[in-house]
Amino acid sequence: MAAPSRLRAGRGGADCVFPMDIKDENLDILETGPHKNHAKRIEEASLAAEHFSVPGQENMKLETSSMSFLPLYRDDSKCTLLVLTDPQDKNRVLAIYLNNSWWLTEDVVKTSDPSREGLMQVQTFQERIVLFVLNCIIFGMLEGSLTHNTVFVPHPKKEHSKIFWRSGEAAAFYTIKKKGNLCDGHTSQCYMLPVLDTMFVRRKFRRCGLGIQMLQDFCQSFPSEDALGLSCPLSAEMEKVCQRFLEIYPKERSRLWEVEAPGDWTQRVNIWLKIQLEQTFPKNADVSCCMPKSQDGEAEQLEEGRMNTRVGCILPLGALPDEARACFDDSGEARESSPRSDEPLVQLKAEERKDLKKRMSRGEPAEGSVSKHFRTMS
Repeated sequence: MAAPSRLRAGRGGADCVFPMDIKDENLDILETGPHKNHAKRIEEASLAAEHFSVPGQENMKLETSSMSFLPLYRDDSKCTLLVLTDPQDKNRVLAIYLNNSWWLTEDVVKTSDPSREGLMQVQTFQERIVLFVLNCIIFGMLEGSLTHNTVFVPHPKKEHSKIFWRSGEAAAFYTIKKKGNLCDGHTSQCYMLPVLDTMFVRRKFRRCGLGIQMLQDFCQSFPSEDALGLSCPLSAEMEKVCQRFLEIYPKERSRLWEVEAPGDWTQRVNIWLKIQLEQTFPKNADVSCCMPKSQDGEAEQLEEGRMNTRVGCILPLGALPDEARACFDDSGEARESSPRSDEPLVQLKAEERKDLKKRMSRGEPAEGSVSKHFRTMS
C-alpha cells in the first residue's frame, strides 16, 4: 500500500499511518482539533506547510482563502473540520486538516490495518470522520452530485452507522434509524420500526454486490422484527438493488417496506409489491387503482419534496385489494397472472377514465403523480 500523502515534515517512512490508524496516545490531538478556535486552527494549518501537492497537478500554495470549515455533525455545530478546497472549484475538497497535518481526502478513508475488512459498526471518533468524508465530501461533492440531485446532510453525532471496508479503503456505508428513536429534533414522534435511512457505495466499488451485502446485514441485524423500513423515496439504483436482493432472499419480501417517518401502516409501501406493479403495468399507466383509497375514494397522490420529506404510502399487504394481491402466491412470492389477467388492466383503464373525469371536473391537470428525486443511493 502506498504511503499516505501528508504534508507534515518528518512523519513519513514505514511507521507512517493514516488518520484511521492513529493510536490512543495521539487521539487527544485528533479529537480536540475540531473544537478549537477557528482562527487558531487556520494559523496552525498555514504553518503546517507552504505548498500542497495534489497527484496529477502542480503544487498548490496554501492560502487561507482556500480554507473553510464544515460541520462534522448535524446536531453539533461547534464540532467542525478544516478543509482545503480547490481555488478553481470551491465544491472540490482537496485535503482535511487532522492531527496537525494536512491529509489528502482519499487518504482519510484509508487504513493500514489488514484486520479492518468488511462491515464494521462506527464507534470511534476516527470512524465518524471517515463516515463524514464518505457522506458529505465523496458523495456530496465529488461523486453523487455529478449525477444526482440528492444531498446527504451530516449525520447526527450518535447515528447508528456501519462502514464497509475493502482492501484498505472505506468503500461504502449505511445508516439506521432505530425503532423508538425520535424522528427529528422538532417532533415527539418516534420510529415505529427499524429504518435503513442512507446508503452509499463509492463509484470504484460499485457492481461488486456491496449494496446487497449491506441490505442482508440490515435484515440480519433485526431477526425478530416483522417489518423493516427503507426511507422513501428510494432512488432508481436502490430499487434495483432491492429487486436483486429480494430475488435472492424471497423470505424478506414481506418484511421490506418503503416508509415515511414515523412508519405506521398508512406510511408504508411493500417494496416487492411496488416493483411487481411497476413491471406489470406500463410506465404511463396509473397504478393508483391498485392502491388503497382514502376516505373520499381518491388514491393518495405522491408529492415531490425535499430530501427530508417522505411521501404517503399504502396499507399492509393483507389489506390490499384483490388486484394487487394477485401478484403474490400463498408463500408471498411473485407468480404469473392467471388467464383472466386482462381484467385488472380493463379495470385499470376504467379507473383511469373515471379518475380523469374527476380531476377535470375539479379543474386539476389530467396528468398523474409528479416524478420524484430519490434519496437512498447505491
